[in-house]
Amino acid sequence: MRILLAASLMLATALSPALAQEGKLVLYTSQPNTDAQQTADAFMAKYPGITVEWVRDGTPKIMAKFRAEVEAGAPQADVLLIADVVTMEGLKAEGLLLNFPEADTTGLDASLYDEDGAYFSTKLITTGIVYNTAATMVPASWLDLTKPEAKDQLAMPSPLTSGAALIHAVTLTDNLAEGWDYYTALAANGAQASGGNGDVMTAVAGGEKLYGMVVDFLPIREAAKGAPVAFVFPTEGVSAVTEPAAILASAPNPDNAKLFIDFLISEEGQQLASSQGYIPARAGIDLPAGYPARADIKVLPYDAAAALANETANKERFSEIFGQ
Repeated sequence: MRILLAASLMLATALSPALAQEGKLVLYTSQPNTDAQQTADAFMAKYPGITVEWVRDGTPKIMAKFRAEVEAGAPQADVLLIADVVTMEGLKAEGLLLNFPEADTTGLDASLYDEDGAYFSTKLITTGIVYNTAATMVPASWLDLTKPEAKDQLAMPSPLTSGAALIHAVTLTDNLAEGWDYYTALAANGAQASGGNGDVMTAVAGGEKLYGMVVDFLPIREAAKGAPVAFVFPTEGVSAVTEPAAILASAPNPDNAKLFIDFLISEEGQQLASSQGYIPARAGIDLPAGYPARADIKVLPYDAAAALANETANKERFSEIFGQ
């Protein structure tokens, strides 16, 4: 009997998809191409029996592709790795995500993953202030961008086209005493709101604008390459998107997807994120060069569920202020 039982267990283990570690994984992501390829390569090095196929685009286009496939009854993706938790909250509410409560969340603060295991943050990408080193004013506060020195000199991504920018706007208006009046003051000071973070970086590095609101890694990376820019974590704190990953309920390869999620938030995966120039979500991992100590970065609180519920109203408010 014991021999039969042992044999049965061995057979079950051999047939377990989670342990087979073979087949493929389809990733839909908004990561930059280089980061997406590095992530896929690192995972395949760990699990050589699994081939990662990935599709990269901005979060809105990735979501449009996914929803078109769902509507056609032919979803392709196993995992989403996108910019923000607001989108994930919406997908969870629709029942489109597969809960993975067994994920190894060691080192992750509870605020960085869904309580049901629907999605998991993989890094912290904060938004602060970039300035051209030719600027006479070195900003320290968000309010400095409303000063005369920044008149007509501020570039910022539009929340109408950038999910990170919308999260940033909601975070600031929820946490600054000025609320939406802060954005009114920016508009009155000639701030230009258009495009995405890359456009802001180009404008400030090229001297077209002296100041910008931008995600941290862009100016920190470019400054290290010699660009005439510097990045500031304002005294009030910064907003953050966390590039969450989730398994889709329609995933053709759910077991491989679980391996991928565990890899992303593992010590190995988080060290990869740091080497790519991001603040790792997992505690105990050194931050990239050019960043202050983790304890010195104040991340402002943000209510993703409320932001989802008020998304249309927030976009309309911004559009009204900036006449867009």
